[in-house]
Amino acid sequence: MLHNFKFLILGTLVFLSSSALAAQRPTMGEVLAASTPADWRPLDAENTLYVELPGGRVVIELAPQFAPLHVANIKTLTRAKYFDALSVIRVQDNYVAQWGDPDNRHPLPAGIGKTAPEFDSPISAATPFTPLPDGDAFARQVGFSGGLPVARAPDQHRAWLAHCYAMVGVGRDLDVQSGSGAEMYVVIGHSPRHLDRNVALVGRVVKGIELLSALPRGGAEMGFYTKAQSPLQIKSIRVAADLPAAQRSNLEVIRTDTATFKALIESRRNRPESFFKVPAGHIDLCNVPIAVRDQP
Repeated sequence: MLHNFKFLILGTLVFLSSSALAAQRPTMGEVLAASTPADWRPLDAENTLYVELPGGRVVIELAPQFAPLHVANIKTLTRAKYFDALSVIRVQDNYVAQWGDPDNRHPLPAGIGKTAPEFDSPISAATPFTPLPDGDAFARQVGFSGGLPVARAPDQHRAWLAHCYAMVGVGRDLDVQSGSGAEMYVVIGHSPRHLDRNVALVGRVVKGIELLSALPRGGAEMGFYTKAQSPLQIKSIRVAADLPAAQRSNLEVIRTDTATFKALIESRRNRPESFFKVPAGHIDLCNVPIAVRDQP
């Protein structure tokens, strides 16, 4: 059934159909085209990683505001060139791509050991938070902080990053303090939100996710590569701040604390494009795109 919406304009009752309302709403492309420089922010070079693969560069934005201990470890490991020449050891379909050193070929730098879990953190009034208007199956409240998908439990005063596509986490075993950052994974499938608050998330791939999500799947249990398969070798991982400016990827990310971002959310909650005949009126946390572009 086609829904009608009533508006009182200059004393005249006007009926607009839902399709007419959709035609008035901007698309995501139009929202971004109308954005201003103030709606965008550059990546922080000190908290950006470049994962160099044979097929190109994967750019990761780290999240020290949510996992400061793990981020510090990862930067220490990176600057010690620990990850250089290691391999992607696991690619599980619709789940994760993971790299590490299961054969202990590379010694850990001094100071890298057991690390506090950092599965969640106190809600900070100093951190801007843009809530989604819709419900969530896994948390009382969800939204975005600093370009990252965040879930919150206000009654517990706790917040945590959510396992959406392209999020980066730290592998661990049964010991919750065993995830030092020496083993990392990227979500390449449907959002495994059951992992929220069980693993430390440390950031998000902002460019190059296809270089991981399109890798051949591992043939062993849980997507680990078999001896007959050739795992993809990592050429190097570097902190962007350690490279000359000419070698950096000059990217900027849409700010998630602006009216423009709220308009972007609405453009995806109720798609105005003519293809969509029934507006959803709802959006999942992991379905909101975080736009990234080359710096103009």
